[in-house]
Amino acid sequence: MTAPSKVSGEPRTQIGVGGARRNRKFPVSDGAPVEIVETSTSLRGRLVSLSARMTVRPVLAVCSHVPNLPWPWGVVDFASRALLPKAGTVRATIGLPNADAQLVRAPGVLPADGRRRVVLYMHGGAFLTCGVNSHNRIVTTLSTAADAPVLVVNYRMVPKHTVGMAVDDCQDAYNWLRLRGYEPDQIVLAGDSAGGYLALTLAQRLQAAGEHPAALVAISPLLQLAKEPKQAHPNIKTDAMFPPKAFDALVSLVARAAAKNIVDGEPEQIYEPLDHIEPGLPRTLIHVSGSEVLLHDARLAARRLAAAGVPAEVRVWRGQVHDFQIFAPIIPEAQRSLRQIGEYIREATG
Repeated sequence: MTAPSKVSGEPRTQIGVGGARRNRKFPVSDGAPVEIVETSTSLRGRLVSLSARMTVRPVLAVCSHVPNLPWPWGVVDFASRALLPKAGTVRATIGLPNADAQLVRAPGVLPADGRRRVVLYMHGGAFLTCGVNSHNRIVTTLSTAADAPVLVVNYRMVPKHTVGMAVDDCQDAYNWLRLRGYEPDQIVLAGDSAGGYLALTLAQRLQAAGEHPAALVAISPLLQLAKEPKQAHPNIKTDAMFPPKAFDALVSLVARAAAKNIVDGEPEQIYEPLDHIEPGLPRTLIHVSGSEVLLHDARLAARRLAAAGVPAEVRVWRGQVHDFQIFAPIIPEAQRSLRQIGEYIREATG
């Protein structure tokens, strides 16, 4: 598999920890993904979805027609500083070679000492917005549900940087955890929206280096950059956030940034992780809205993972907005979803 080294810019040094590795038993799929549909939708969930359709979707429609203007995308995470963490939450900033990360521990969760499970989290935001502040609540809730510290990567973003550089930063965060004493089978990779792409791409790069994290969790994940399949999906009409033009804008921004980054004498390649699914990837859980267009990516990923022998489960939540888990605890389904994800993480690392 050659693509992970291309997307990464420069290859990362393999991090090892002294001591014997544990014998690892890998679960194997029977070739078919598991899909579970959550049919109930609360009034709060419907109201949030309606609000997004009336506000977020029109704004993205306008921005999508002129994506190269200097939109103040950084204001989203800056404004999110007003979302104070739950009382008792412990947060620490971790320096990485080219970025930083935040180690989050919900009240009652033991410190990140390398002895128990940990979650490495890649936030969403189309590779160009959001950060540790915008994802404060979802990360804290996940820390509680999984009974684990969560390391959130504040990776570099387009248009100033490339998606490949973001993957580099995520691997630097993984290496930090390994140096902290964590074994691969104690680490779960997780991400929402564009963070799902980063999580899967990182898992493939780690697999090529002989590292096998315990599991992968993706929330409303963008897993394929190709725009045509999503624009042709029926949910393009029901998605409360993304108009068709948004995917044109995303591909344009990613491609322009990649063209400026020269790797081995050539522009950085656009990498499609779903074209490089191989046996041995981490068992995968995907939670996605049944109304959003990224349902296409979720189901396609699950089919390809299962066909390669990787256990894959998709849980579809009808009537919810994209990334509805961010609205926990406002939306009761968001709380339930994160509890289920926490149970999955604890089982995978038990």
